[in-house]
Amino acid sequence: MREFNELQSMEAIEHFITANKLAFLYISQPNCSVCHGLLPQVQTLMEQFPQIQLGHIDAHEVEAVAGRFSIFTVPVLLLFVEGKEFIREARIVHMDLLEEKLKKVYHHMAE
Repeated sequence: MREFNELQSMEAIEHFITANKLAFLYISQPNCSVCHGLLPQVQTLMEQFPQIQLGHIDAHEVEAVAGRFSIFTVPVLLLFVEGKEFIREARIVHMDLLEEKLKKVYHHMAE
């Protein structure tokens, strides 16, 4: 399973997005059972996409993240390509659909 970088400030989050061509954010909260159940599945899925950089944000710790990314629930999964949001999944994530979306973006970027 791939590990996520813990991002603990808005400055770190913005830098992570701009510094990486493919940046994936997993936004969760400590008291969210869906978040805790989904994270290992996402970590396993991301093994297929080694060039995507992984960042985790605790929305309880970095409260400004909700306003910055218009988040109303957790978990939220965001993929940024060259600083632009390409994929957004929230709350109930269908892993097979997420995998399809990631493959399309990933293989297009690899060309």
